[in-house]
Amino acid sequence: MAKLGFIGLGIMGAPMAGHLLAAGHTLVVNTHGKVPQALLDAGAKPCANNTEVAQQADIVFIMVPDTPDVQKVLFADDGVAKGLSAGKIVVDMSSIAPMETKEFARQINALGCEYLDAPVSGGEVGAKAASLTIMVGGKQATFDAVEPLFKLMGKNITLVGGNGDGQTCKVANQIIVALNIQAVAEALLFASKAGADPARVRQALMGGFAASRILEVHGERMVKRTFQPGFRINLHQKDLNLALSGAKQLGLSLPNTATAQQLFSACAANGMEALDHSALCRAVEIMSNHTIAPDA
Repeated sequence: MAKLGFIGLGIMGAPMAGHLLAAGHTLVVNTHGKVPQALLDAGAKPCANNTEVAQQADIVFIMVPDTPDVQKVLFADDGVAKGLSAGKIVVDMSSIAPMETKEFARQINALGCEYLDAPVSGGEVGAKAASLTIMVGGKQATFDAVEPLFKLMGKNITLVGGNGDGQTCKVANQIIVALNIQAVAEALLFASKAGADPARVRQALMGGFAASRILEVHGERMVKRTFQPGFRINLHQKDLNLALSGAKQLGLSLPNTATAQQLFSACAANGMEALDHSALCRAVEIMSNHTIAPDA
């Protein structure tokens, strides 16, 4: 069994760490706030700081919200880098900026250690079900060493390319997800305003070419008005900011991505930044003065 570390035990990180523990691995952990009691009961050993996690683990997983958070976890005075020794592996499963990821990897490699960027898709549901899609950037040999652990947390696991390519893939994923949420919101709002039952419209569409995971899961959230977060609006805003800033650097135009970001911004301006990203529909509803279904 491997000696593992996990930093960041939030909505996603806690169940992911739980799967590693359930497989019998030794796990040392650190997080902002309290370590979930369920993980402690399962045998997770809390550490005082991230340096201590790196000292005790051979492979360190990180799952925190944004690029500055990863930088702090890695390179603060009590960060991971201070506790690493040659041959260890750092696996960042956060969703952060690709260019910064390449620099983080360079600095970790300079310590004689390996680095994988391995962002995930699937939200809280996928984290709990160990069915996450995992997009990996790094060396083949390092990927091969960590892949059995990835398989404890996810099902669709792909080595996309070198360091940074996993994060680039995740940004692309978030563009697709955001635009699909927007499309489903507009379609169900149209159906509802026209007098059709949006729940039955969604059911009918699930059998046709418009069927999608977003229509299945988030369409149901829109109809049932269940917006408790699986993936928060403010996190998706962060990811689309990465897309739009990257597009500026690359000289690209992403007009529909920009529109989706503005809809998320409208939600945030109305106090909904902590709701699930399916609540993007609320921005379209506000502009139309009509809701897909009555609020609970």
